[in-house]
Amino acid sequence: MKKRITKRILLVSILTVIIGMLPAYSLYAATAREIDVSVDGALEKFLKEVKGSKEYLDAAKGVLVIPRVVEAGLIAGGQYGEGALRIKGQTVEYYSIAAGSFGLQIGIQEKNIILIFMDEEALKKFRSGDGWQAGVDGTVVAVNTGIEGSLDTTKMNQPIVGFVVGQRGLMAGATIEGSKFTKLKR
Repeated sequence: MKKRITKRILLVSILTVIIGMLPAYSLYAATAREIDVSVDGALEKFLKEVKGSKEYLDAAKGVLVIPRVVEAGLIAGGQYGEGALRIKGQTVEYYSIAAGSFGLQIGIQEKNIILIFMDEEALKKFRSGDGWQAGVDGTVVAVNTGIEGSLDTTKMNQPIVGFVVGQRGLMAGATIEGSKFTKLKR
């Protein structure tokens, strides 16, 4: 009985710390205009800082950009952010990303997540449901920048290619797998 109470107190303490770590701006819903401005900034940064990114964007059937995803964890963790799906450069829908996790992790970070849909069928499947989970409803191939920030364009034949860019802060144990993307009404 005493062990169970101690575990609950520990869990409540950890969750309190995590919630306290999240910046205030992540706790309110952004307007469509605020999301679009943030998406523009994230795409500009992506194009400027990552060599080869233009080739991916030019070949894309759709691009989901979730700027300023906040991730925090201390054993238990979570992440949240809001962004936009663009087709041919125009916003067509708004989405949120959310994930919770438990395990070896510590820290807080902010990052931009960019999913590039290279395949029309993958984009259609993503848009058709109420929620889409990375690793369950579709596989996202993560692309890392190489030396001098260049991209490996050999992965352009994958249906969905994911990038995590603009990371600020430090988070050990971060991932996109298991993240749930949900359509927002804006």
